[in-house]
Amino acid sequence: MAVEELLQSSRLSWFGAEGQDSDVVISSRVRLARNLVGLPFPGRADLGQLAQIRQTVETALVDLDTELGQPFDQIAVDQLSALAREVLIEKRLISEKFSEAQPHRMAYISDDTSISILINEDDHLHIQAMTSGLSLNAAFEMASRVDDYIEARLDLAFDETMGYLTAYPTNLGTGLRASAILHLPGLVYTRNIDNIVNTSPQLGLAVHPLEGIDEGAHLYKISNQLTLGYSEAEMIENLQAAVGEIAAHERRARQALSYFGKDGVEDGVWRAYGILSYARSLTEQELFALVSRVRYGIDRGIIKEVALSCYAEIIVAAREAYLKYAAENENLSAGEISAMRASRVRTILQKYRTAG
Repeated sequence: MAVEELLQSSRLSWFGAEGQDSDVVISSRVRLARNLVGLPFPGRADLGQLAQIRQTVETALVDLDTELGQPFDQIAVDQLSALAREVLIEKRLISEKFSEAQPHRMAYISDDTSISILINEDDHLHIQAMTSGLSLNAAFEMASRVDDYIEARLDLAFDETMGYLTAYPTNLGTGLRASAILHLPGLVYTRNIDNIVNTSPQLGLAVHPLEGIDEGAHLYKISNQLTLGYSEAEMIENLQAAVGEIAAHERRARQALSYFGKDGVEDGVWRAYGILSYARSLTEQELFALVSRVRYGIDRGIIKEVALSCYAEIIVAAREAYLKYAAENENLSAGEISAMRASRVRTILQKYRTAG
């Protein structure tokens, strides 16, 4: 996939309606932090050292396409426009910090967008793998395959006692961060979400609204907080179990809503569907709240007129930076963006309308 195609694409292979527990769990992600021996962390490195890190890693990745069976786009971040970088952030392929136009930052992004390798962020290497549904083991296997490939070609900073050495002490040990994105409208509507958020630190987990997206979307990120003293398998297993438990709570909340307050919930679902189907102007905040209700309605069988796949495309293709990039105009007014957003949503809903 060429860089331009990557930026213009309105779908992400790992952000969809398929996979285990996909009625609640949108996607899973595993990220590994790795550093080279004998070179300072990027935050302490000078330009010459950053260039050396980049060149060393690029040389090691020369056969990556062949090894993993798919092409990778190589993107020099400082050569992208600010708007293009924002699109990659919206798609969760790079972080906000990585998007800063610092020299010698390079991203390798797989053709199916499931793998991102970031060079010279906080650590020399961040390897992240993303999969749909609750599939942390699959994401870990994918990230580990990249890690094994790199470790066979580079000397990585590793201590027998501390494990992998990383820029932040909280990542010491495995260098692994795992997370899942969940859609939790049931827990929000029944006012039980705070119980989940407040008890999660006791389990070594963090639960918080997904960054970069309005809370009205009811999307929450669940991630591990500890890496030292645990094996990769233990961390993945613990998070997998915790996410499964939260998903079970969400389903019970949805079931309760189908008995108590059913009419009000269904009315809200259909109102949201109607607005998205006919509105001529939508702010991003309005969009997230409305599309959350519509997804809930589709998941609960209230709405049968449109396929669930519409949700993933709307979340990508109705964001502000994406719309500006598609229009090739970063100076669009707020009103113009809202009109474009409404038009794009109507088109997507029409595309996914079912025959029945």
